[in-house]
Amino acid sequence: MSTAVTTTERSAPSRGPVTELFLGGGRSRRITWLLVGLIVLFSAVRVISGEAALTSSSTFSAALLLAVPLLLVALGGLFAERAGVVNIGLDGMMILGTWGAGFAGYQWGWVGAVVGGIVAGAIGGLLHAIATVTFGVDHVVSGVAINILAGGIVRFLSELLYTDNPAGGGVTQSPALSSRPPSFSLPVLSSGPDLLGDLESKQWFLLSDVAGLLRGLTNGVGVLTVVAVLLVPAAYLLLWRTAFGLRLRSCGENPAAADSLGVPVYRLKYIAVVVSGALAGLGGVFLVFIANIYREGQTNGRGFIGLAALIFGNWRPGGLAAGAGLFGFADALQLRSRTGVVALLLLVAVLLAGVAVYQATRRKATQAIIAAAFAAASLSGYLTIDVLPEGIVSFTPHITTLLVLSLASQRLRMPKADGLVYRRGEH
Repeated sequence: MSTAVTTTERSAPSRGPVTELFLGGGRSRRITWLLVGLIVLFSAVRVISGEAALTSSSTFSAALLLAVPLLLVALGGLFAERAGVVNIGLDGMMILGTWGAGFAGYQWGWVGAVVGGIVAGAIGGLLHAIATVTFGVDHVVSGVAINILAGGIVRFLSELLYTDNPAGGGVTQSPALSSRPPSFSLPVLSSGPDLLGDLESKQWFLLSDVAGLLRGLTNGVGVLTVVAVLLVPAAYLLLWRTAFGLRLRSCGENPAAADSLGVPVYRLKYIAVVVSGALAGLGGVFLVFIANIYREGQTNGRGFIGLAALIFGNWRPGGLAAGAGLFGFADALQLRSRTGVVALLLLVAVLLAGVAVYQATRRKATQAIIAAAFAAASLSGYLTIDVLPEGIVSFTPHITTLLVLSLASQRLRMPKADGLVYRRGEH
């Protein structure tokens, strides 16, 4: 009998990686089919609305560029909150990162900008750790204070160092960076003969949209962008596949139990919050690279959107990456096409209709009715609005943030001790 079983197992055909994605394990299969469904849906909306910007390579390229700062800020929030420290001050640390990048970048080039932004953001994280971990200040109060202080500090430093500076600059901006980070295009896909560009210009259903996606994500990609994207799997491996990550996450779930087992809770919280500030500062560096200069107000609230991406992703690296991509795409589309934003209403209507059906099958009548009502409102807006006012268009990423968080709030689970002040011996 064992021989027969062995023979049967040996004769069974092995699945290749592509087959495994579509027919394999539960989570990978669901994610793969979800991505395929989204691409088909985007393609259908593009054809119906006639808005080529919805799936153009330029939109996807801009989306990647704008998603990276949000991704880094969200990763920073992940480290802090997995250690049990709520970091509302991410936007302030990002502001410090933009100033540090501008100050070091015009003197020592793009490498100096990276180092300056990371160090400035880490200093903000250190201040937050001192306030919350050592002195037990309420995490939200400390974060809000850092956001307020950061704006005042960078203004003071700009007045001190940039006024009458021979290199240029002024009260609200630094001199231009002396160099930019290198970029590259992938062979076959985006360098050499422009095969994807030709296919994209055909405006064929699905094929042209996939070509636009591939071309946008592989053409003129910065080396640091690749590094930032690779930080997502690196963060997962560090936090979920190492002893250090297990200890750090235990500080955010049950610090008293972790302390009783010899885990250095205070030290790990400090490390996590400083790393959080450094990653937020690196997100600010990318904003400086986009403009090639530091400007006051450059973050434009992106630190809060990065925090929203973290919450949308349920405090997981893959989920927050999806959230950053979504908000980056909304930001890129409103910059590329005002009429393209109207097409998003049709996309939202279809997605909300799907949510309504899903909630109805689970017999959650209230959620189904709310989703159906918003779907109807979105469809009505698409059918009746030609061009959105400029003010609403520029607010698209924030509206998307609020909408997505309201829909995702039902399934969120934050670390149990997140935001709680820990004192040894008091729990």
